[in-house]
Amino acid sequence: MADPVPSAPRNPAKRTVLRARRRRTAGGRGSLGRPGSDLTRLPVALDPRGLSLVEGVRAAFAFAIVLLANEWIQWPPLLTMALAANLTCFCDTGGPIRIRLRVLTAFSVLGGLIWGVFGLIQPYGPLVVVPAACAVIFACAYARVWSVQAQAAGNVLVVVLCIAMDRALSPEEAAIIAAMFLAGGLWATVLALVLWRLHPYRAAHRAVGEVWHALARLTGDLEKLAAAPETVAAAFDGHARAHRRGVRAGIEAARALLLDLARSRERVSERTAQALLRLETAEQLFSGLIGIAELIESAPEPHRRAAAKLFLRRLRPLLIAIARAIRDDADLDLPRLEPAIERATAGLEATPILARLAERIVERVRIGAKLSTPEGYRPGGALADGGSLGWRTRFFGPLRTNFTLASANLRHAVRASAVCAPALAATLIWAGPFSHWLVMTVVLTMQPFYAATWQRALERIGGTVLGGLVGALLAQMATTPLMQIALILPLSIVGFAARQVSYGFFVACLTPLIVLLIEVITPGHSSWEVVGMRALFTILGGLIAVVSCLLLWPIWEPDQVRKELRRALASHAAFAEAALADTAPPEREARLSTCARNAGLALNDLEAALSRALQQPRAGHHPEVEAAMVADATLRRISARLTVLRHAGAPTQAEDGTWKAWIAANLQALAENRYPLPDRPGGARSPQLQRLVAQVDLLTGTLRPGQVREAVSAVA
Repeated sequence: MADPVPSAPRNPAKRTVLRARRRRTAGGRGSLGRPGSDLTRLPVALDPRGLSLVEGVRAAFAFAIVLLANEWIQWPPLLTMALAANLTCFCDTGGPIRIRLRVLTAFSVLGGLIWGVFGLIQPYGPLVVVPAACAVIFACAYARVWSVQAQAAGNVLVVVLCIAMDRALSPEEAAIIAAMFLAGGLWATVLALVLWRLHPYRAAHRAVGEVWHALARLTGDLEKLAAAPETVAAAFDGHARAHRRGVRAGIEAARALLLDLARSRERVSERTAQALLRLETAEQLFSGLIGIAELIESAPEPHRRAAAKLFLRRLRPLLIAIARAIRDDADLDLPRLEPAIERATAGLEATPILARLAERIVERVRIGAKLSTPEGYRPGGALADGGSLGWRTRFFGPLRTNFTLASANLRHAVRASAVCAPALAATLIWAGPFSHWLVMTVVLTMQPFYAATWQRALERIGGTVLGGLVGALLAQMATTPLMQIALILPLSIVGFAARQVSYGFFVACLTPLIVLLIEVITPGHSSWEVVGMRALFTILGGLIAVVSCLLLWPIWEPDQVRKELRRALASHAAFAEAALADTAPPEREARLSTCARNAGLALNDLEAALSRALQQPRAGHHPEVEAAMVADATLRRISARLTVLRHAGAPTQAEDGTWKAWIAANLQALAENRYPLPDRPGGARSPQLQRLVAQVDLLTGTLRPGQVREAVSAVA
């Protein structure tokens, strides 16, 4: 008989306590770097890990020096140079030196050309300027297909475009402004990459160290679940969404960073190899912890939960110690740590499956600790064949792949240029000193998906209003240009240091800086006038961006959910086939690692689509979205059970052969929407497969038409 799915307790008081505990363990509202468990809530929480004081000081120094030079020389083109240096700092999102150099240099050249050319054609009016500007906006919005760095540069180039249309230029003025913009951009580039160069491996250490910290947080939350006398299934769903999604995203982000670093140098250095090994070890440890979570959830025996709690309590400090060593680039005293590693698995002999999983986890902890010792370094070598792509493939490949109406990036670029056309015409016909903020807000707020646009609009409007009030008060205090520059320096440090903490917080810190910069560059405006106009255009532009995402070529999220669900089902079918196959251990382990990673990535993409759907008007109550919510939780359990079988060994009884084949075939049929489904075997099955079969049955019932409400009630 299949294992029943746990249901919520009927006692209202107990239900309230469990809900409170679930909120605590799930992590509450998430941030962009650390998603929460509630997919209906926008991830707008502050992320203090993104604070970078060094970046703030460097960015402030880049243009404050030029502003001070202008106070001494009194030559207006220096203000253009200072603005260019400031905007170049916005484009610098970090990463390998070569990639940053290409992006920042391209921005400096293109920014100068855009300002000069559009200053020259500005007198020709909307019939000439608007089509040319829309073409530039389309190209800047479409640049996101290449990378995050290109996306940032494209957004800031739109800002340059809007500023360029404020005033007509003579050929001599256009040449001077283009040259000074290039000089300012190159000055900021040289400062960032040569004179004030950050440690090239620091970002990699931080990314890998954060993965280990995330594993420690996952372990701590899992320990709380193991300590609870009774935990409902929803608590484990919240744990999985709050932690597994974030860990998987962190692993992939760190992997991309390390591979970019290796490609930029055309070889794998000792430090890069060490970081890659640490990341691989963390991923294997992550897989083991997923198996531990499955054992805790499915264990009716109190002693198994107690043993798991004991093991997790010993494991967490070890993970924290390794994470700190990676983050601080420090060496660990392995002989001193070894006794704690040895004690981690003590007392688990009564639970063989848990003991085997714990031993695998502890072995990975030992490897991670050894990699943080001088003896743990590995020699570097050349980048493997195929690791470095030719420049034509890197440049034209993403353009061709995304040049289809099914691409969210192409729709976004078309939408941005179409919406900005009337806004550009209005700002040219009814010109004003601050009208360009309307187009800026529309482009910078608009995102490929409605949920992201809605979040960006809320954060930008709230941050602008709050920061504008602070900026107006500071401007009243600063009565001379030197006092204004003296305030600009700390405001710039705070603003740029907080750019990765939260977009809303970043805008709130940046708006006072903009208010004071306007006072310096174009004096004569009241600070309250500046704040009022910026707030007005920000609110209007935000509303235009949100409405346009709903009306112009929208991406209907239930369709995206359906697509991602099929992909998740297919990846889990491959995972099940690999985990339940009777192949040689080396071959099986290599295939399982790939299948487990693909399944985890597919679930992350499914939950991202679900989150967007739940935040889209009316889409959250769509039957397919409700079914996908249940299917997502069920697939998480199927993945966890397959992970247990992966590490503990798949059952080998003869009668299990038909059940193993049915599990993989059923998941594949669901992925292909192929009915009727394979016939369910009628024979006996081993205890190791009972829970897995029960979850596949639940998934089948959920995705069958007419079964959505019953499935939601079963896992509530």
